[in-house]
Formats: sequence, structure tokens, C-alpha cells
Amino acid sequence: MSRVDLNQRERAVLLTLLAEGRELTNAQLQEAGGVRLDGEPRRRLNEHGLVDSRKVGRGFVHEISDAGTAWCTEELGASRPDRAGYLGGALYAILHGLERTGIPLSELFPYRPDPEVRIRDAVARLTEPGGWVGLSRLRKEISDLARGDIDAALAALAVAPGVHLQSEPNTKALTESDHEAAVVVAGESRHMIMIENG
Repeated sequence: MSRVDLNQRERAVLLTLLAEGRELTNAQLQEAGGVRLDGEPRRRLNEHGLVDSRKVGRGFVHEISDAGTAWCTEELGASRPDRAGYLGGALYAILHGLERTGIPLSELFPYRPDPEVRIRDAVARLTEPGGWVGLSRLRKEISDLARGDIDAALAALAVAPGVHLQSEPNTKALTESDHEAAVVVAGESRHMIMIENG
């Protein structure tokens, strides 16, 4: 298969996704690399199999594919693009330096799953859309993530559309594990989460 020729925006998206090593929303892409992926560039990168995009709510989240990582690996030895500017030139000098190390990009930039995505996926596995999941059960499902990362993600999700974090109204039903797994949002301990369909 011949190498896909990408414009500077598309290259920037791939390199940012590679460096971040996780799914990113457009807002996260903008924050990390100063670039967004939508419209024709998104369609092109998806059609060429370089980026996997999936709809979440009203927007998309994007993740570099194995083919995208392979494209980036080839880019290590590529010539600096025309009109790359000073920063672009410096970036390609860094890429050539990475190539000289001989270290695979997958080792330099390991995959780091987004805690919010992991929580959404875990809730989807544990219950039907609109069903409640206790945070104690949820934490066991994603026990490889640090508690602080989970708590921060839960706090962010608490204000996301279609996500509900709730306290257990019957406090007598709470176990020690339930108390330990609770997250404090807006000054209140929350014990369960529900994510609506879509």
C-alpha cells in the first residue's frame, strides 16, 4: 500500500494523538496540539485507517490506529514539509533524532487509556443503558487505574450530559466498601453512576 500524503493539519493530528497515547476529544486535541479534527480531514484520516473516530454525545473522540502509528514511524525519516516554519523545522529535527535512537514509537509513547472513556466503557459492560452501577463495583472493574485519576474523571463526568452520579438514599444499605468507593462531588458523597443511552 502506498504511503498516504497528508497535509500539515493531518500530520499534526496524527503526531499529537501518537504523543498523547489515548483517545482525545477535539477540545483535548486543541489543548494538547493546537489542532482539531473535523470535516474533510477527519473523513480522510478515518478512510485511510490512520485514526479511529467514534461519536460520543454530540462530538467525536479520536484515537490513532496501528496504521497511524506506522505512518508516524515512517515520518521519522521524512523530509521537513514545505512551509513548515521554524517550529515545524524543529519538530522534524526531533523526529529525526527519535529515529536515530532506534526505539519503537510504541515504547516511547505507550497507550494511556482515558479514565473517562474507561469509566463509560465499564458502565456499559456492567449494566444496560440507564442502569445504575455502584462505584464499589465500578472501581473493581477498572482497578488498574489510580484512585485519583478515577475520582477526577468521575467529577468531570458528573457535569457531562446524560451522566448522573447519585448518593444512596438508604444509607443503612451502604457497606464499608460502598463508603470507601464513594466520590465527593459538590460536597456530597456519591455512591452510584448511571449513563443514559447515547
